[in-house]
Amino acid sequence: MADTDIQQAQVLVRALEDVVARAARHLAARCAQDGRISTTLIDEQQTVVYDLASVASAVTAARHLAAWGERGELEGQLALVYAADVATDLIGRTTGRHAAFGLEPGVLDEVADAVAAGRDPALLSAVAGRVLPAGDAGDRHLPEDLEMVRQTFRRFAEDRVAPVAEAIHRGDEDIPDAIIAGLAELGCFALSIPEAYGGFASGGEDELVNMVLVTEELSRGSLGVAGSLITRPEIIGTAILKGGTEAQKSRWLPAIAAGEKMCAVAVTEPDAGSDVASVKVTATRDDDGWVIDGVKTWCTFAGRAEYLLVLARTDPDRSLGHRGLSLFVVEKDAFPAHAWRAEQDDGGVMDARAIPTLGYRGMHSFEVSFEGWRVPHAALIGEDEGLGRGFYLQMQAFANARLQTAARAQGVMQAALEHACTYATQRQVFATPLADYELNRTRIARMAALLAACRVTSLAVARQLARGEAEGQAAASQVKQLSCRVAEWVTREAQQLHGGYGYAEEYTVSRLFVDARVLSIFEGTDEVLALRVIARQLLSDALALQAA
Repeated sequence: MADTDIQQAQVLVRALEDVVARAARHLAARCAQDGRISTTLIDEQQTVVYDLASVASAVTAARHLAAWGERGELEGQLALVYAADVATDLIGRTTGRHAAFGLEPGVLDEVADAVAAGRDPALLSAVAGRVLPAGDAGDRHLPEDLEMVRQTFRRFAEDRVAPVAEAIHRGDEDIPDAIIAGLAELGCFALSIPEAYGGFASGGEDELVNMVLVTEELSRGSLGVAGSLITRPEIIGTAILKGGTEAQKSRWLPAIAAGEKMCAVAVTEPDAGSDVASVKVTATRDDDGWVIDGVKTWCTFAGRAEYLLVLARTDPDRSLGHRGLSLFVVEKDAFPAHAWRAEQDDGGVMDARAIPTLGYRGMHSFEVSFEGWRVPHAALIGEDEGLGRGFYLQMQAFANARLQTAARAQGVMQAALEHACTYATQRQVFATPLADYELNRTRIARMAALLAACRVTSLAVARQLARGEAEGQAAASQVKQLSCRVAEWVTREAQQLHGGYGYAEEYTVSRLFVDARVLSIFEGTDEVLALRVIARQLLSDALALQAA
């Protein structure tokens, strides 16, 4: 009897995992120095290392999807389609460069039949036939309580967010206070804050699953209007929980959980993005407080926010790199529109202007200048114990944020898939619905498979992080890198399927396309995550196994 779709998917996944492991061992040996992985040696072969990291992220998703694929026929088909796509990508990345990866030509020849099965136009057409009516990538198989949460925020997004999304995007307007108040009423800002501080988090491995589901549904309505509203509270809340004093937790967290105080993050600088060790903004001790000077950029929602999480250099010795950085919660008034200025009685000034962007409008990203801005010592997260711990606390907070960004990408992909399915079903070309053409059915099937892989992996990573598993940090980077990269392709294909209308602003799909473009840039760029986080962990693990 011929193997089933899910059996072939699992065969492919095992072969892919084996190839990634062999390539990782080879590159680990080439990048090792004094028993550790060297960043300098990684940088000497960035192209190959980047490709390996990207494929490894996709293979991780293929493994999770293959496990999910055992739940039903469509699920198994999606798992096979996705695994075959990953195999094809791996073949393309390694062709002509096998030696650099430590692999032989024809590395996946033994599973060629499974690859062919997953790329068979007949299978893809059958998958599309099951995806087109609902415009979704299969059943999520959630327990009743989680499904209820998802449906609650789906209704909010459909009733409150979607109706204003286009106007806010085209006019680059502020997010309406009614949206923020409505989400606060639903407890949106309290999802990851412990009950002791006014939140809903009570522990358990599904604690972060709620965040993932809510984020996807809100992003489906609009990335800029609602999908990103809980990202900054998530980041600042995690930093406070990990490093704050009890007094700080009791002061800041209840206000965040209730939605009384909006949040923004001020980490990036004009000359320091992913290279956090290059941060130049300073916080200088002055009597019983600190004076902050310098410029931060890409501070999303910094106008409306009352709490700014500011990463600043508290030790003037720049040779310390990230060890000389600390985190502050800077309180300010909320300001509307695209420019604002805050002044202190003793001369401190905060000046800001919004940076015009292609998409992701509504929240506005600001460049913020600090000149002699004074904050009390109690604004330093952890106070004395927090000195020099800013980088560590920020990285802890960004793991959850990267998972959430993956969910944002999935919400955008879900919206794009729905619009593509609806348009393909309704629009006729040469007296035939677009949905009946094989090429379009192939597109729809691949879009669904990519979305399913990212979605299933996000749920798995959410549980890893909630359980405190060490590999959860790297896994969050993997699913962020993968989801944000493929979201560009999915929205592009949805736009292409719309033809000329896809280029018109009156069609939502054009907004989805420009919104998706930002996803692989913020919360860790695609390249930095691949080279500095994913590859480093992958090669370090391979090196440790060889030494064992």
